Amino acid sequence: MRIIIFACIHNAGRSQMAKAFFNELADLNQIKAFSAGTQPAAQVHPEVLDVMNEVGIDLSKAQPTLLTHELASQASLLVTMGCGDNCPYVPDLKIIDWSLKDPKGKDIESVRAIRDQIRNLVSELLKNLGE
Repeated sequence: MRIIIFACIHNAGRSQMAKAFFNELADLNQIKAFSAGTQPAAQVHPEVLDVMNEVGIDLSKAQPTLLTHELASQASLLVTMGCGDNCPYVPDLKIIDWSLKDPKGKDIESVRAIRDQIRNLVSELLKNLGE
């Protein structure tokens, strides 16, 4: 099974949304996504919980996780979203970066726009991966 990791700094917004959309749309017998952060927050941002609930995805039990070298080394692809130089380097691991705004503290319309952008990027990624 192939593993994709979505990573941002706090693993409390962008990467959680990306993981949720990916795992909802992908064939989980073939490929699965995890999310992690370089400095995990205590919980997923409340505004992220709200906008994901609007599209039928419950992230209330999602727990921000530390992005470790060991976790990254299991992946075939690392999608970063703002962790920059803090993301671990893993030889031969393909890394792509999505330049996305951090939803923390943003108004609900801005968070919805970020959510929708992430959903579109995930859909495009799955097409490119042949899923």
